[in-house]
Amino acid sequence: MNKPKARQSLPHAVNLAVDLEPGLVVATYGRHCLVETPEGRRLICHPRGKKNQVVVGDQVLWQITGDEGSIEKLQERRNLFYRQDEIRTKSFAANLDRVLILIAAEPEYSESQLSRALVAAEAERIQPIIALNKSDLAQPFAQAWARLAPYRAMGYSVVPISLSPRSPVVEDGVADLCAQLQGLTTLVLGPSGSGKSTLINRLVPNALVETGEISLALNSGKHTTTSTRWYWVPALDKMAQTGLVRGALIDSPGFQEFGLNHIEPTRLADCMPDLRRHLGGCKFYNCTHLHEPGCAVLAQVESAQNLGTISVRRHRIYAQLFEELGQKRW
Repeated sequence: MNKPKARQSLPHAVNLAVDLEPGLVVATYGRHCLVETPEGRRLICHPRGKKNQVVVGDQVLWQITGDEGSIEKLQERRNLFYRQDEIRTKSFAANLDRVLILIAAEPEYSESQLSRALVAAEAERIQPIIALNKSDLAQPFAQAWARLAPYRAMGYSVVPISLSPRSPVVEDGVADLCAQLQGLTTLVLGPSGSGKSTLINRLVPNALVETGEISLALNSGKHTTTSTRWYWVPALDKMAQTGLVRGALIDSPGFQEFGLNHIEPTRLADCMPDLRRHLGGCKFYNCTHLHEPGCAVLAQVESAQNLGTISVRRHRIYAQLFEELGQKRW
């Protein structure tokens, strides 16, 4: 399946005599979105056309239509983080600097889901960061930390944190995490129970109030929250030579499944750093890295006779994903 295209203009005739205003999409819900102007004003906007093609993080050009606005043009995106299964495509956000994947020592996280999110980030060339919550639970945390050894070996930043109210703030790891997000736009992903809402509320004390205001502004009726929300986070601001660079977090909805149908099976190994470093050394140019003789990747898979640089678990996940993605194309 093809990646959703970022249209340079939405499908209708734009009145060139009207001055278009720049804006940032900070919330979306159904046919509505909230756009923030460079001066900090927020207003409801409606994209033209039958489908809402904008996502949080998009830079757009809009114009006033009555009491609200209409989005007339979608600016070119640097990237788009999304998942895709057999039925639909779910876009999370655009123009990201980082993807923060928050998992917890307890309940035990799914390594398959973690790997899928990492592959999706790698496919868009967005740098991922893994945060492991509940460092206050000694034994479960030690076991979870050990399971993440292959990811640290790949070069991923893995940050231990504790979002428990019992943890001393000076030792909870949040400051170390924030140091890696200074001046950046970061999408926060996390399954239920990982502590995502706690982290957002910790860094954005008025998050619940802002969520309520957005829901009211979008007139979402029985729905109390938007699907994805942008928060400016003063704790993530940094000073640069050009002046103050603001940091932001994008809170995304949770997910049970993370489809990767938009990624070709032959591209999968390139999106997994532990496999990628050995590409190009195989005997056959079209090697699948599953069973072929002379495969440079298979030669690095751990075994009783081989220390290797690729864990058995990681290669098993690769094989499962390769089969899954191959079947979807028949």
